[in-house]
Amino acid sequence: MFFYVNLSKRLLAEHGDIHLSALGMAVSTMVSIAEILKKDGLAVETRLSTCMDSLGGEGGRRPVQKAKMEILLKKSDNFDELIAAEKERQAAEGAAHHEEEEEHGEEDGEEAEE
Repeated sequence: MFFYVNLSKRLLAEHGDIHLSALGMAVSTMVSIAEILKKDGLAVETRLSTCMDSLGGEGGRRPVQKAKMEILLKKSDNFDELIAAEKERQAAEGAAHHEEEEEHGEEDGEEAEE
């Protein structure tokens, strides 16, 4: 699911708004993605719609009714600041992780010399 959250962040940054749409069992995943973005202060919901969609029906088969939900989100006013802070935090965590790896590598090298 976090693939879709990260993709949504990138699309919000590029376009300013995103239109999420899901059918049937996928609706709960879509709602979770929208709620994560809203909870993190990155997006504001501007529209929500629900309906029933008919799928199939070709070849003499009866059409299947599926629940459909659509959510339109737009960037929050502080989206850019929040994304910049998130990138800084990730860079700091990456640098700390890299330093730990170097320290462990030096320790392993000292043991090998003894």
